[in-house]
Amino acid sequence: MKKSIVALALLILAWGVQAQEAMQDSTGLPGDNFSLEGALDLFKNSKDLEDFEKKLNIEDSGINNLDLNEDGETDYIRVVDNMEDEAHAIVLQAVISKDEAQDVAVIEIEKTGKEEAILQIVGDEDLYGPDVYAEPFDEDGNGGKGGPAFDEDVVRVVVNVWLWTPVRFIYAPLYRPWVSPWYWGYYPGWWRPWHPAPWSIYHRRVVVYRPHYHIVSTHRVVHAHRVYTPHRTSSVTVKRNITVNRSRQVGNTTVTRSTTVGTKRSSDGTKAAGVKRTTTVKNKSGDQTTVKKRTNAAGVKKEGNTVTTGRKSTKTGVQKSGNTVKAGKTTKTVKTKRKKN
Repeated sequence: MKKSIVALALLILAWGVQAQEAMQDSTGLPGDNFSLEGALDLFKNSKDLEDFEKKLNIEDSGINNLDLNEDGETDYIRVVDNMEDEAHAIVLQAVISKDEAQDVAVIEIEKTGKEEAILQIVGDEDLYGPDVYAEPFDEDGNGGKGGPAFDEDVVRVVVNVWLWTPVRFIYAPLYRPWVSPWYWGYYPGWWRPWHPAPWSIYHRRVVVYRPHYHIVSTHRVVHAHRVYTPHRTSSVTVKRNITVNRSRQVGNTTVTRSTTVGTKRSSDGTKAAGVKRTTTVKNKSGDQTTVKKRTNAAGVKKEGNTVTTGRKSTKTGVQKSGNTVKAGKTTKTVKTKRKKN
């Protein structure tokens, strides 16, 4: 009996730890509901881009959990290949309405040798925030011999994806770039939208892809990204809905978290992107404390032959109602100018 109680307690504890880890993985942004790692795995196991699009839009695949237009059903994901020379920018685009679409991610591929190619999938900054890349993972262990506790130096290896079936397909001599024929109100007969799963369930479904595909901070596939940039599509509706409010009750207080992602271009041509998070704690008497945090916003501006880059650091502030308490920290903006030859 005691063993059963102990086993049950351990099971409940493990479930609680998993739930806590899932909440820590959540950013509160729409990209939480479309696994970049899972999308790469679907791509790897597809025969061509048409097959890849079908896999993305089948419920059993378990990757697409997006409802960007908030109609209670998953969005259809179109696949469009933008090709230039030996670079491909394969766009995954959600159909939002009759007049709007929203890029979810782009798979960028470049041929680097006779039988060599590299790729990354880039999450759209409206849905994931800036600079979110995922790529196939491999490692080279160079540790010495020893027991179970020996240290091992692990070096990340850039994976050659040339042998992936869809990669060979798009580099075939007679290949014509795939452009999905489907759009709002006109879908394939096999497609049946479904209700998105709760985050806690979806997270457990896609976390299995993480050992094989990793989120990284280095953007490797730059030529394909230049091919993609002029074609990027964003939705006004999605930007309006991008603010996510989450509230939960903790004892006698209510905690509300709001996350907003946005990009803007100033009059001088500088483009900035950043994430703003606000946490408000309110008790039953009505007193509340608000913490606001704005993450880094980076910009690039060109003037003649001069390129100016800048980065604004995180700014944090605290406000308390009634007797106001203000606390904040702001670091200096750092800019670098480089004259082009």
